[in-house]
Amino acid sequence: MNGLTIGKVAKNAGLGIETVRFYEREGLIQPIARTKSNYRLYSEDGIIRLRFIKRAKTLGFSLKEIKELLLLRQDTDASKRDVKKQIEAKLEDIKKRIRDLKKIQKTLETLDDNCDGEGSIKDCPILNALEDGSLE
Repeated sequence: MNGLTIGKVAKNAGLGIETVRFYEREGLIQPIARTKSNYRLYSEDGIIRLRFIKRAKTLGFSLKEIKELLLLRQDTDASKRDVKKQIEAKLEDIKKRIRDLKKIQKTLETLDDNCDGEGSIKDCPILNALEDGSLE
């Protein structure tokens, strides 16, 4: 029977076996067959698909978003515009997260600036600000 074992597919995709199993449970990849002893077998396309998933995760896509991209890849009626919309939505999400992180950074810097790090914890301006909400 032709096909690659899960170990070979995982190694070639740069992933762990458990990760491949997880992606299979999530419906992102399917084995092409099973051996008589019930081992999963995958095609070469499985490696390409796993690398796609890995790269998309590196760019911040969730598994749900990756699944949508993979479905678009297989949809003969889909257009480049459909894919571009997905990228633009992810880009907006990333920009929002960056803005949120910058706000958090500024607040933490303010907290840090307001504390000299000396003396009793009783009058700690950081803990007091967290407690009374004055940092919002």
